[in-house]
Amino acid sequence: MKLTADDLTEEKRLDIYLADYMQDVSRSKIQNEIKKGNIIVNSLPAKPSYIIKPGDEIEIAETISTVKIEPENIPLNIVWEDENMLVVNKPSGMLTHPAGLELSGTLVNALMFKYGENLSDINGEFRRGIVHRLDRNTSGLLMIAKNNETHNYLAEKIKNKEIEKKYLAIVRGVINEDEITINKPLGRNPNQPHKMAVVEGGKKSLSIVKVLKRFKDASLIEVTLITGRTHQIRVHLSSIGHPVYNDTLYGFGKMKIKTEEQVLESYKLTFPRAFSGEKVSLEIPMDEKLTKVLNFISI
Repeated sequence: MKLTADDLTEEKRLDIYLADYMQDVSRSKIQNEIKKGNIIVNSLPAKPSYIIKPGDEIEIAETISTVKIEPENIPLNIVWEDENMLVVNKPSGMLTHPAGLELSGTLVNALMFKYGENLSDINGEFRRGIVHRLDRNTSGLLMIAKNNETHNYLAEKIKNKEIEKKYLAIVRGVINEDEITINKPLGRNPNQPHKMAVVEGGKKSLSIVKVLKRFKDASLIEVTLITGRTHQIRVHLSSIGHPVYNDTLYGFGKMKIKTEEQVLESYKLTFPRAFSGEKVSLEIPMDEKLTKVLNFISI
């Protein structure tokens, strides 16, 4: 198996990075296989502690992992499609790709059922077709590559900030400014590694927040991502005292109305069509959770 780390890959040790892909293999076994030379990086031996960098090519002996991702007949909401790529509207509650012990019910399982081998495999079997990601409980527009050439094309456009992604969110409290630029570096929370945080020396992270409507104790906002770090919107908004509605991981607290997920949707996407450069702009309506909360706070 071969993997290529792209610009969206988080900085992780090699052994931890590979644990995301090989759920049937313990981290200690992965470490031993690295030491035996059965896992190499950029055609050279590496250490388990090696920090993955964008562009790294990892080769894994086929005998190490036996896990296979099974295609599943899960409905896909396809918003746009051509011969090289598609854009889906991912529902809240669905993982973008298998992770941990969750190997089924993900977007990748659904994509493999419909497209089979006609998906990019640059990031391995577990992330077939996946160019960028959305959190499990964030809904909305997501680009999928049908081949490796398109994957590389889109990854390069993301790197060069030629793809525009806008999100809708409802946050706690009234934001007085009409527009805010949040420029705060993000990295792993040193005390809670399952979370991200604003940290000195973290990756440059930039979000532009525009207030669309104010309510008594909440604000409806549009967020434009300039960078695309893990949990970026959620951490940035929490850092200015306006956590996303129902985002209990980043400080929303007790809810007045029950929703299953944080109220955040990737609702607008503009990108150059692969290889032609033709500009494609897509927009979807507010999903059920946004509408539900808006109806509640408008009373």
